[in-house]
Amino acid sequence: MGRSRGGLTTKIHALVDANGLPILLKLTEGQAHDGRSAKDMLKDLGPGNILLADRAYDSDELRQSLASQGAWGNIRPMPNRVNVPAFSPFLYRYRNLVERFFSKLKHFRAVATRFEKHAANYLALVKLAASRIWMRFMSR
Repeated sequence: MGRSRGGLTTKIHALVDANGLPILLKLTEGQAHDGRSAKDMLKDLGPGNILLADRAYDSDELRQSLASQGAWGNIRPMPNRVNVPAFSPFLYRYRNLVERFFSKLKHFRAVATRFEKHAANYLALVKLAASRIWMRFMSR
């Protein structure tokens, strides 16, 4: 858990597929920068993959890292950028799949209220909830 003005906080980072199902989950402190924290999560993206991410992940370093892997980052640029990279608002609409996943994740009370105080145990609860989301999808 990270300490901030609001108290102890934690961020859950999720990489989801085209169906909104979780592929990779990670915990970081609440004050940690999103772009730096997600760098190791994105190493498995390969040629032809597209990363849809919000403004918190907008950095030239992350875009270059994706390009070297053959992937493309459709990341909404920060409003104060001088050199605005290519961005597709049409593709960006599908980023709601991540938000839908987090909405489903918050239905699990132990995850939403953070009953567990140890990071390893909390991550295990998040992964258990994610596996239940997978099972619901597969049983359709």
